[in-house]
Amino acid sequence: MASQARVDLDGNPIKPITICMIGAGGFIGSHLCEKLMSETPHKVFAVDVYNDKIKHLLEPDSLPWSDRIQFHRINIKHDSRLEGLIKMSDLTINLAAICTPADYNTRPLDTIYSNFIDALPVVKYCSENNKRLIHFSTCEVYGKTIGSFLPKDHPLRQDPEYYILKEDCSPCIFGPVEKQRWSYACAKQLIERLIYGEGAENGLEFTIVRPFNWIGPRMDFIPGIDGPSEGVPRVLACFSNNLLRREPLKLVDGGQSQRTFVYIKDAIEAVLLMIENPARANGHIFNVGNPNNEVTVRQLAEMMTQIYSKVSGEPALESPTIDVSSKEFYGEGYDDSDKRIPDMTIINRQLGWNPKTSLWDLLDSTLTYQHRTYAEAIKKSIAKPVAS
Repeated sequence: MASQARVDLDGNPIKPITICMIGAGGFIGSHLCEKLMSETPHKVFAVDVYNDKIKHLLEPDSLPWSDRIQFHRINIKHDSRLEGLIKMSDLTINLAAICTPADYNTRPLDTIYSNFIDALPVVKYCSENNKRLIHFSTCEVYGKTIGSFLPKDHPLRQDPEYYILKEDCSPCIFGPVEKQRWSYACAKQLIERLIYGEGAENGLEFTIVRPFNWIGPRMDFIPGIDGPSEGVPRVLACFSNNLLRREPLKLVDGGQSQRTFVYIKDAIEAVLLMIENPARANGHIFNVGNPNNEVTVRQLAEMMTQIYSKVSGEPALESPTIDVSSKEFYGEGYDDSDKRIPDMTIINRQLGWNPKTSLWDLLDSTLTYQHRTYAEAIKKSIAKPVAS
């Protein structure tokens, strides 16, 4: 049950608010709804086209928070009810997006429309009705690091100033237009600039979140069951699916790209701090990631293979990984960034937030959940295992 004597970081009482959460039925939204229902007095209008991941919060009516969460089945592309919900709310959180890497190449128009055009009315309604907005962007807006343009053996490639990504000073460097992989990042950056402009010109109260690979239970990982039936999901979900189906993990271009991963429950703590400390969060862009959990994609594959063997009790394949080219895996027009390592100075200064969960522990939690869910899906004959 939510405590009645909660205070913000400055010691002020936290008043109950109404939140319009767009994309509440997804991976991040489901965890945020859980947090809000179990630990706060806030009310949520949960907006999405699906509610599978939050059904446990909506049923039965006897749940202690049943009067604080309402599901609204709305497609934000064409539904006039959205503005009404935003008007009735104190805060809008926009999580809606197309964020599957393969789609950036094969569906660039849908990617741009979803991440920019479809987000425009949300920004407009918030600005016109003087409602606060927390908008979810992406770490991909940074594009490539400065260091990636230096020769591979150049000593400055190891200098953090050339690869650590800072909200207030790192440039956003994308590849050429023909590399349609950047359609997602460009759309996300443009909506960030529009939100920032609304704040500067019209006084919109906003916070922008740049997630760096949030990982945990309920992330999409089984195509056609717990995720889209077509397309290629993000790297960790790809590897999870391979492990569950006893297939080799595919390393794109040798798996040399470096990434960081943060546990979903740690990240949700950061979002709650943004929600309940508007004076500290408004007008800021926040990296939310864990720079301590940095690995190459190849190292990630090796670690996941080891952990999954422990979780499942199954021995690893004799050849657990195979190398594939980015063209073969993603199609023409793919490009990538070499590193995505977040600087945490601003979020630590403003909100005092630091992630806690190690890479090993978050992978263990995630793969345990996925192994159990996959086994249940097979048992119900929803899915059939692929022959090894």
